[in-house]
Amino acid sequence: MVRGVLLALSASALLAAAPAASSQTYGAQLDPYFSDWHTTPAHIADGGLREQAILTRGDALAPTAKGAVLRFTTSFQHAILAPHTSTSPVRLSGKQQIYFVESGEGTATAGGQTVRLSPNVALLIPADLEFIFGNSAAQPLAMYMIEEPTIPGFHPNTAILLRNENELPFSTTDRQWSYMVKTIFVAADGLATLDNVSTVSLDPLTVSRPQPTEASDTETVWTALHGTGIAFVSNQLRRQPPGTAFLEVPDGKTPHSIINPNEEEQIRFLYFTHQPAVKSKPAR
Repeated sequence: MVRGVLLALSASALLAAAPAASSQTYGAQLDPYFSDWHTTPAHIADGGLREQAILTRGDALAPTAKGAVLRFTTSFQHAILAPHTSTSPVRLSGKQQIYFVESGEGTATAGGQTVRLSPNVALLIPADLEFIFGNSAAQPLAMYMIEEPTIPGFHPNTAILLRNENELPFSTTDRQWSYMVKTIFVAADGLATLDNVSTVSLDPLTVSRPQPTEASDTETVWTALHGTGIAFVSNQLRRQPPGTAFLEVPDGKTPHSIINPNEEEQIRFLYFTHQPAVKSKPAR
């Protein structure tokens, strides 16, 4: 009961604070911007990973299929490597990949370098570098995978880059009211198209400031990692359980915000964005 009252009050406050949205009733029109990997077909990728699409290429201003909204990122998938298996060697050409480990343990090997993978470890695999994943454990190795294209004149890293999110400091921002951010990768770390890959947490019973995505060439994705939050988009509230991703509608008029309705539990998201005007500094 308390949670329901607080949620209703939060929604009323957000509607009052939000920029004016289109008078259009969105309903099913918002469906393409939300996708959950648990509901998509699985396929085996070239290297041997079992992959399920979350978001795919499409038109973010006029999507024609669920999840087909990416214009700057090539794809966003969930990948699983079965226990006691390894992938065949893969070399990326014209693209590179960022992995974020959800669960399990394993290794990644490239260019004579082997790194250990465990929950909340992120890995940037540059273009033109052959790599292999291994899983010698009894549990699956589950990861989120973001694939970005390289662009003419881009010079990829010559080695894989690993960051352990568990060891990174939090930063907060008053501009967004309640976000607690751990910056994992920025452009200066070797990203080709993306500007930022981070995790974002919200404390219990907090909300972020509603705002529209004003630039049409911005691409920002939020994926629930832990806890069930609520996405407030336009005039709707939509639950985001773990595995559900949402792309901000880049039309300059659709406000969005995140609500944590839980009374004791934090919620946490994997966040990535392409913002051409933003010049990020390396994470420390």
